[in-house]
Amino acid sequence: MSPNVKAIPLIVLGVLLNAAAQICLKKGLNAAGGMTLEVGPLFRLMLEPWVLTGLACYAVSVVVWLGALSLVQVNYAYPFLALGFLANALMARAFLGEAMTPMRWVALSVIVLGVGLQALSGRGN
Repeated sequence: MSPNVKAIPLIVLGVLLNAAAQICLKKGLNAAGGMTLEVGPLFRLMLEPWVLTGLACYAVSVVVWLGALSLVQVNYAYPFLALGFLANALMARAFLGEAMTPMRWVALSVIVLGVGLQALSGRGN
């Protein structure tokens, strides 16, 4: 099995963790009632469980990403991060109730098509 194929699960996991981090951070902001730059509320925000979970997702995603980069060239792996747009949109819709317009679905389809073409260009490398 080629390194490119071996790296795909790690790349996808990294993308999903990154998108999950965004959702957790938003949920944390909502739970805390928003954000201010005052020390007390900012400190409380940083201790909000959803914010801590989001930061943990980011930390794990970095470790996973390093594993992926150990297998493939960065110019192969990096474009997959565009799938984060799709993952984030789907998670935001499912967990935050955010709306998706038809034009946004079209745009996400173009992104997925582009990432797919990019992945196919890496075969045999």
